Amino acid sequence: MVLELGGIKIEFVKHASTKIVSGSKVIYIDPYVLPSSPGKADLVLVTHEHYDHFDPAKIKKISKGSTEIMTNERCCAKLDGNISTVKVRQTIEKLGVSVTGVQAYNISKPYHPKGLGIGFVVESRGKRIYHAGDTDFIPEMNELKNIDVALLPIGGTYTMNVDEAVRAVNAIKPEIVVPIHYNVVDGTEANPEEFKEKVGSAAKVEIFYR
Repeated sequence: MVLELGGIKIEFVKHASTKIVSGSKVIYIDPYVLPSSPGKADLVLVTHEHYDHFDPAKIKKISKGSTEIMTNERCCAKLDGNISTVKVRQTIEKLGVSVTGVQAYNISKPYHPKGLGIGFVVESRGKRIYHAGDTDFIPEMNELKNIDVALLPIGGTYTMNVDEAVRAVNAIKPEIVVPIHYNVVDGTEANPEEFKEKVGSAAKVEIFYR
């Protein structure tokens, strides 16, 4: 499935892995699950160092000499190449793409304490794409504005579950929402159709896998 909006294509989403094509630029976020023919990335974003988000071998597979990598400090220490550390509320512009770090953490779970990882707002061609990373529904989501596409975890256990993700949709008010982080890793079983039904008319829901 390909989601197209204003010259941008979201071509592949499974688990938290996302491929975005903006014009001639290819952007990967958390490349843990790759398409069969992934192609090379111009920009790679990694939310945090857990194995199902950060895989140095897969990052190497999709990288070329000019590939830019943006991530947190812990992941940066384990990588070589053109690397930038992104912090919360920091915006970095590379290759005509604007990347802003945003909060991502658990409130009542031990897996993702505040400060471990980040989410991203990627802005290109006038469109704003929010990748939440591994997070619960957190107060900072109320600060997000003008989001065209929100990629939100629904699998529970380590992140928001379906009901919490619906609350996030109502807070963020994106035009389109894509459920992620479910039915790949044990403990993240969820029904994206249930999520779509509960979101209702609050946003258009695009389901990339089941």
